[in-house]
This record gives sequence, structure tokens and C-alpha cells, in this order.
Amino acid sequence: MSRIFAVVDAGEAGVAGVLAGEALRKAAKASGQAIEIELRTAQGIVNPLPGDADGDLLLIAPEGADAPSENRPHRRLTLEAVLADPVAALHGGKVAGVSSAVPRIVAITSCPTGIAHTFMAAEGLTEGARQLGYAIRVETQGSVGAGNALTAEEIAAADIVLIAADREVDRSRFAGKRVFAGNTKPAITGGAKLIERALAEATIQGGEGSASQPADSAAATSGAKRAGPYKHLMTGVSFMLPFVVAGGLLIALAFALGGIHANDAAAKGTLAYALFEIGAKGGFVLMVPALAGYIAYSVADRPGIAPGMIGGMLAANLGAGFLGGIVAGFIAGYGVDWLNRLIQLPKNLQGLKPVLILPLLGTLLTGLLMLYAVGTPVAAALAFLTDWLRSMQGSSALMLGLILGAMSAFDMGGPVNKAGYAFSVGLIASQVYTPMAATMAAGMTPPLAVALATRLFRNRFTPEEREAGAAAAVLGLAFITEGAIPFAARDPLRVIPALMAGSAVTGAISMAMGVELKVPHGGLFVLPIPGAVTHVGVYALAILAGTLVSALLVGLVKRPIAKIKA
Repeated sequence: MSRIFAVVDAGEAGVAGVLAGEALRKAAKASGQAIEIELRTAQGIVNPLPGDADGDLLLIAPEGADAPSENRPHRRLTLEAVLADPVAALHGGKVAGVSSAVPRIVAITSCPTGIAHTFMAAEGLTEGARQLGYAIRVETQGSVGAGNALTAEEIAAADIVLIAADREVDRSRFAGKRVFAGNTKPAITGGAKLIERALAEATIQGGEGSASQPADSAAATSGAKRAGPYKHLMTGVSFMLPFVVAGGLLIALAFALGGIHANDAAAKGTLAYALFEIGAKGGFVLMVPALAGYIAYSVADRPGIAPGMIGGMLAANLGAGFLGGIVAGFIAGYGVDWLNRLIQLPKNLQGLKPVLILPLLGTLLTGLLMLYAVGTPVAAALAFLTDWLRSMQGSSALMLGLILGAMSAFDMGGPVNKAGYAFSVGLIASQVYTPMAATMAAGMTPPLAVALATRLFRNRFTPEEREAGAAAAVLGLAFITEGAIPFAARDPLRVIPALMAGSAVTGAISMAMGVELKVPHGGLFVLPIPGAVTHVGVYALAILAGTLVSALLVGLVKRPIAKIKA
């Protein structure tokens, strides 16, 4: 079988390019083919192909971008298509063993940040379908929108819709179809098992399976398994993140241009003052309403958005901050859901519920409870928490940093990691920035540590793992903790405690030194932005220290491999 050469011209989508390369490598290994991959990003070229490369050539670029030019015969593919179905991409769209007689599956993958877990879950489902000999099409709902989007014809022809997501996904397209909803983790660790479970347990979307059911109805999700509070919270966080990023960066730029007095009345009319106004009174003001609105949306579908956002705005005005936003979101969501089940109208009046009755009554219920019952106590709790965090010195700050750091590495993008992340992001709305700095630094440490360990302790890793170490380093620099998952999954009892120790050290140093971070994502790439991070040198040293600790511990606890290929 001929050797395959691939050129992945990812441009600015460097992380997606790394993931696509790894997906192609796994697909080639599973089919017994040799492959060499050249990765081109905005930062440079990794593993350039030899000039005399002789074999099948794949040219891969993001959708809408020009693929690299090449004179010899080749196939052009989109980055999104490779991430969605690497096996089909490798074999020209034909997957061995798949026929029209087997179940036809369409799937959606999504995670709160829309970066790593989204594509890793898509790869897991694609590989699982290949193992089972099933046909599958996966739509990835990442940070920049839907990739490899499912068409109406594909959905109509599918036997089942599988949703692997850590946030709520709009299911209005799937009325009348068999739908199964799960998380990304089982898709990543066992795609075949999740597909088999989905085929056995899927239920009809919309209860009665009517394709004409109104998409705006809150009952549209009743036929599928309801998500739990954690998924609802993560849905809210995922929609809140862009507001935090935009607001935080604009405020940081305002202080970089105008100094500490950029928001003073005397600076009115300057660019720095304008940037501060946009960031603080635009982006940050909408953070809490967005959080509450989309928590409610996750629980009760579109009728919950207005009550949730209005409740979130009330929470912000009452000083209840992100805690009040969370409470308002759940009150609005579950309140609208309860009202929807309680209120029964004639069929010809059903259309009034999602656009009039439920938003009105849901807003009234949420608003009154926030004003007269829960708003003030939650505001007092947030004020106490904020004062406590700001007063932290010495051992108390050290302890919080240790906890946040260990949480970041415990499940590397799972529920525990995301819980610490959501806590830190929420505090940005209250101008408490130290937990965010500790969380991001600790989240960068695990993939950087395993990458370093593959270089320092080569006899502890297979050739494939040593090669994957470079990809893990890139992901670590971008604050994608999930880059360490493949290494942890192979030896969890040894690797995970070692990674937790290093992340705890990083988090503790960051908190103890009072490092502040105004942006919730970006990793190393936000450090050069003036004002985004305080004490940049100390911050870099904290990341380096944790990386060294984890790398040394990994090398100490992992057993040497008896025979290593050169």
C-alpha cells in the first residue's frame, strides 16, 4: 500500500490543525498505512515533508481558505471534513464495511469552550462507527460555529441523532427523529460503546414525533433525555465567555493606553476612555444576563431566554453578580418549564405560549423572586466571597491556588476542571482576577508537562507518544488542557496524580504572588497584551515550575518501556 503524505495548512486555526493531523495519523494507523504530515500554522511549519516525497498527497485547509498549491496529483480536503470524519477523508469518502443496510447515524459534538473536546469527541465517534461498520456524519459545534454542518436531507435519512455535548444543543431540527443525548467524555474514551448505547436508548424527539411541532415550543425537548444542572450551567458559561473575553481585553487595552486613570472623567473623549466604556459598560454589563439567559434556555428552550436575561440583569443591578445570574437562570428555566407543563391551551392557541404567555409569566415569576426573595441574600453572599478573596494573603491564597490547580488537572476538561473554570470566570464580573490567573496557568501545565516528559524520559514513552508530545505542547501553550488526556488515559493512576501535583504548584504560586488575569482564555498568546496579565514574569515562572514538577514526577512514576524503536 502506498505511503500517504498530507499538508495541513491550518493558518490561524493552529489547534484544529494539530487535532486534524493526529486524527489522520490514527486513521492511517488503524488501516495499516504509513503517513507523514506537514503542519503549517501562523507560527511556522512543523515536520516539513521531504522534497522527494513519493506517494498519495492530501492538501488540507480550513473551509473557505485556499489550499496550498501543488503541481503533482493530489486531493483537496477541508480541515472541518477531516476533523469530522478522518477515515472517510483518508480513503476518499469511502469507508470499508459501511453499507446502506446498517444504521445511518448523524451526530453533533460540542463543549463549553468549543475547542478541544468538540473535535476529540467527533474523532471518537467517527472511529467508533468505523469499528462497528456504521455510517456516520458528525457536525462539530465549535467556538467559531458549526463545522461539517448536517443538511436537512442527511437528518431526514438518518436512523438516529446522537448528541455528545457538554452544553445544551438546539434540537429543533430533529423533531420526530430518534435522539440520544450524552456528554463528550464517553465519545472520546469509547465512541463505539456510546453509539451502541445510543441505538438502544434513543427516544423520539418532541414526544409525539411530529415534524410539524413548533420549534419554539418548550416541549420540543420533552422526548429526549433531560440534561442535568451541570450541563445547563456549562451552556450558560459557554455563551457568556465571548462577553468576558471582549470586555476583559478592551478594559486591559484601555489601561494600557491611558494608564490607571483611563476611566476618569478627565479622560473623557480619549480612545482609552472609549475602550473602557465599551468593555466595562458594554461587554461586562451583558456577562451576567447572558449567563442567566442561556442557563434558562438550556432548561426551557427559547421561551426561557427572556426571563433568564431579565433575571440576570436584575441580579447585576442588585449586586448579586454571577452567583445571582446562576440563581436567576435556574429560576427562569425551571419556572418556565413548570409553567409550560401547567398551562394547557387549545391547539389553535398553542402558538401563543412560546412568544407571549411563557416569556411574560416567566419574567414575572423570576423578577419578583429576585427582587423580594433571593436577590439580596445572594448579593450579600457574593459580597462576602469577593471581600474574602480580595483579602487573601499568604497561606489562604496558597491553599485556594492549590485547590484550583489540582482541579484543573484532575479530569483535564471534565466536570471538575470546568467547575473550577466556571468559578474563576464568574469572579471576573466582580473584578476579582486572581483565581482566573491561577486556573489558566494550572490548565496549561499538564500538556506542557507531558510534552517535556517525552523529551526528558524517552524510555518511558512509545515512539507514537513521543511524536504526540509536540502536539501536546502546542495545545498547552493555547490553554487546552485536553492535550494531556491521551497520556493520562494510558496510565491514569500514575500520570494524573503527577499532573495534579504540578498544576497545584502552579496555581499556588500564581495566587500567592497575586497575579491577575482579565481574560478567560488564550494561554500564552494573551501574555504580550498590555494589561491583560499582571506580574507576567512571575506568571511565566509559575507555569514553568509546575511544568517541571509534573514532568519530573511523570518520569519518576512511569515504568520504562522494555524496547524502544529508534
